[in-house]
Amino acid sequence: MTTRIDVVNDFSIGGVAACHALSDVTDAWLQDVFKAAISDEKKRDDIVLIAVGGYGRRELAPHSDLDILLVHKSVKNIAEIASKIWYPIWDAGIKLGHAVRTPKETIQLCSTDLDTATALVTARVIAGNQKLGDDLISEASASWKKNGRQWLVHLHSRVIERYAKDGEVAFLLEPNLKEGLGGLRDIHALQWAVDAGLELSIDDRRQLSVCNEVLLGVRVALHRHLGRASEILRLEDQAPVAPMAGFTTDDALMAAVAEVGREVAWISDEAWARLDPPSDRSAIPQPLAPGVQLINGEVHLDEAVNIADDPTLLLRVATAAARLGARIDRASLNRLGESSPQWPNPWPAGASDDLVALLLEGESAIPVLESLDQRNLLVRVLPEWASVRSKPQRNAFHRYTVDRHLWQTVANAVELIHRVARPDLLVLAALFHDLGKGYPGDHTEVGIKLFADIGTRMGLPESDQRIISLLIEHHLLLADTATRRDLSDDATITMVTGHLQSTVVLDLLHALTQADSLATGPSAWSDWKAELVALLVERSRHVLGGGDMTEVMWRLFPDASVLELMATGEIAIRTQPDRVTVVSPDKPGTFSRVAGVLSLYNMDVLGAEAHSDEQGMAASEFRVSSQHGEIDWAPIEENLKLALSGRLALDSRLADRAANARPRRATSAVAPAAPTVRFDDTASSNATFLEVRAPDMVGVLHRITKAIADSGLDIRHARVLTLGNEVVDSFYVRESNGGRISDDAYKNEISRAILHALGEK
Repeated sequence: MTTRIDVVNDFSIGGVAACHALSDVTDAWLQDVFKAAISDEKKRDDIVLIAVGGYGRRELAPHSDLDILLVHKSVKNIAEIASKIWYPIWDAGIKLGHAVRTPKETIQLCSTDLDTATALVTARVIAGNQKLGDDLISEASASWKKNGRQWLVHLHSRVIERYAKDGEVAFLLEPNLKEGLGGLRDIHALQWAVDAGLELSIDDRRQLSVCNEVLLGVRVALHRHLGRASEILRLEDQAPVAPMAGFTTDDALMAAVAEVGREVAWISDEAWARLDPPSDRSAIPQPLAPGVQLINGEVHLDEAVNIADDPTLLLRVATAAARLGARIDRASLNRLGESSPQWPNPWPAGASDDLVALLLEGESAIPVLESLDQRNLLVRVLPEWASVRSKPQRNAFHRYTVDRHLWQTVANAVELIHRVARPDLLVLAALFHDLGKGYPGDHTEVGIKLFADIGTRMGLPESDQRIISLLIEHHLLLADTATRRDLSDDATITMVTGHLQSTVVLDLLHALTQADSLATGPSAWSDWKAELVALLVERSRHVLGGGDMTEVMWRLFPDASVLELMATGEIAIRTQPDRVTVVSPDKPGTFSRVAGVLSLYNMDVLGAEAHSDEQGMAASEFRVSSQHGEIDWAPIEENLKLALSGRLALDSRLADRAANARPRRATSAVAPAAPTVRFDDTASSNATFLEVRAPDMVGVLHRITKAIADSGLDIRHARVLTLGNEVVDSFYVRESNGGRISDDAYKNEISRAILHALGEK
């Protein structure tokens, strides 16, 4: 006899077929359980076991919950009977959603509780009195239809809530297959809505069925891969899930998921829009632009417009829709998709201004751009767009696919246009800055080459093309420099100003940096990073404006209060909510001891400064964050004092913590590269720049800085950056005599020591 385990482990069937097979074998098993629980056949006539929810739809994934309703005609010992049914299910390790009700209680609840009502829309009788079950399901269905308008409003509000909570399946790098916008729950909601009276075309229903099959196939594969229920397709799971779901690569898998997510979201959005029409709907056409009108709250194309002869018409339609926050009428969008021509080279006069006008609508332009892309219209404007459409980014630093990241960067940039002299160049740079990610090679270099063609095709003046190319080339410059380099070093400012050449470009890049970082994800922008970037921009502006670096004291650390502590010659520890300053006699390894103690308390070090004076005192400041919120500094201070005085077995404690630490979830589809060490003698006017890349691990900063100290180097400045499961730590170091490292053989030994400390030979 085939069992549930047999079906779960039968990888020859997947998707809908696997769900149906698992549902059927579960039916047979529960029928046996039902019979065993109720030996009195007469009593069975008063009871029915009903599959509801996903089980009722026969869409059981390998580790889905079992949603079951036990309905009875006032059976006295129903609680005892129910227990005899539930316990075998629990004993099998299956999560159970269950309820016991009379028919009257069930129907009453159906009229007030959305979850109960929707669960019964697709219910099935498993065992017991078939007529009792059928009558109940039929009555529940009638109740659902009777209260259709009320339920449709509730369903729509749920869709909005899920979008705010779970995001969009099409554009998230780690989509929620079930609850995300464009996921399985949207398909279910539309099925329920149709039963409640919402109109949906046969073509849309057919398309939803196809999308449902794709998503179920991925969900089944995900459950099998993980061996447990999960609806979020994590980065690290995409490669193993892909072949199990029938895809050749993880990119092919995510492209398919994105396409399905787009289609479901599009159908869903269009269907709910009919339920909740705009408040300003009027059948009287209101002209918006040549050939474009507002009718019943939607943007329509004039029937007489010849789309094929007017390439830029689609941008006029899109801009009008974004400006009004209105939808493009579906028939009009379909006409555009069918008849809009490929844009010529060069573009028509004024077309680049039309594109800028759309982009400057900001956040409201995103759903319009999605609509255009749904009908493959963006690639007719920019053929290069095809390469980034639904393109995943293989790390958790980003949260969006490349296309949505670019749109979001534009929207963020629009919020900052008051800070720049050329808003048009800002939004164009935002749109194109990562376009190279759709092609092989370094995405920045590729992006510059792509824009050389695009800018000419757009008819932009050469001076504007040069500025946008500069912004694409250096879109990572400010963020990387601020978080990795010493902003008090003249060489840092000289490097930045040499690249950017003018305050106009500097301001544009500052805005682009913020917009890009905010669009990347929550870990890519913070108050700390914003502060560092603003400081770098301020100092670069001073120089670009004709100021002399020698006229300004750039130093950030130590300030006057820290110098006073150093003058005492004693150990001193000063804490603030997000940082700790340590002053002590200057001894080799002081910096690494502080880093080690912070690691003991699971602190994430964001950045650090170090300084020593001629009187033999040293000071260091560490800016930190904690996953647990507010930091309790008292125990940390105590252990810092012990470590600085040599009375703490720091290495042993760190080894114990590493041995007992939970493995971190992989946050990239690609495993971290092996550790590397890089030296740069041009990055500083008075120190050697040393960069270490390594997989993140417990005490990694302590290991690196201890190896640096053991090699006889002083750390003048440090920046610590964590990118997913990898750290990029930057140090400004000097030999004990205060000079740069000039001996290549010495550099090799330092590199060897650091790699050894990180576990590399």
